[in-house]
Amino acid sequence: MATAIPAEVTVQGLRGRGMVKRLASAMVLLPVFLLILMKAPAFLFNALVVIASAVALWELTRLFELGGRPVYRVLAVVGGTAVTAAFGASHMSPRFALPTLVLSLTVLAVLAAPIWVRAAPSTEPAANTLLAVLYVGWLLGYGILLHHTSPRGDELVLFVVGVTWVGETMAYVVGSTLGRHPLAPVISPRKTVEGAVAQVVVSVLAGLALGAWLLPECGLPAVVTGGALLGLVGQVGDLTESVIKRSVGTKDTGGIIPGHGGVLDRIDSLLFNLPAAFYFFSLATVCA
Repeated sequence: MATAIPAEVTVQGLRGRGMVKRLASAMVLLPVFLLILMKAPAFLFNALVVIASAVALWELTRLFELGGRPVYRVLAVVGGTAVTAAFGASHMSPRFALPTLVLSLTVLAVLAAPIWVRAAPSTEPAANTLLAVLYVGWLLGYGILLHHTSPRGDELVLFVVGVTWVGETMAYVVGSTLGRHPLAPVISPRKTVEGAVAQVVVSVLAGLALGAWLLPECGLPAVVTGGALLGLVGQVGDLTESVIKRSVGTKDTGGIIPGHGGVLDRIDSLLFNLPAAFYFFSLATVCA
């Protein structure tokens, strides 16, 4: 006679396998990322960010289509990727900001698209397309901007990515093992208050450790504040993606990264943390 497996045991087993997949993916991808960031020419880092933008845009527009949300998919992917790429050449346009120019042209093209499409007039496809362009194409471009606008660009990017991913990992571990109080049950039922608190605390500690190693000139207050900022803002970015996925009725944006889902699932917190870090460290002149 078969013995029933308790639901809690099954869930814990699935979460354990998920963690193993996450760690395996990190062991493969992290050295590649560090090599490109620290040793390769700047254009290869730009290319990595642009490729990530294109894949994330493809995943996001695919979600819209699967959820029955009309979108100009090709225009979103091409326009959003062009916006991200423009950040890499922003220093070559002294008379105007190239990312702003490319974004403006993309917005005009999206708004004019309904004129040429043989379908009933509707603003929804343009709205969804602009959401994709701004959410992924524009925000991810700040990764390139952060990397290029400071002589400590390598260290700043590594600080942001390190604090973000360490904080996310701790939130996942604490939330899945000790979490009891839902953080946002309607948006993301598995996220807990305990995990959120752990993410902020560990982000501060990670900021302190990485700051002492990578950004010693910034000083203790700046790196601790930066870590806390990334721990909070990153969670907003994570929940924002959860809102999008919940609105179209899906869990992951893709399956390209084992244990993590799609590229957009992996960079959702960075989409908010990269602009936050750029402006924070720009204002924290002690780090200049």
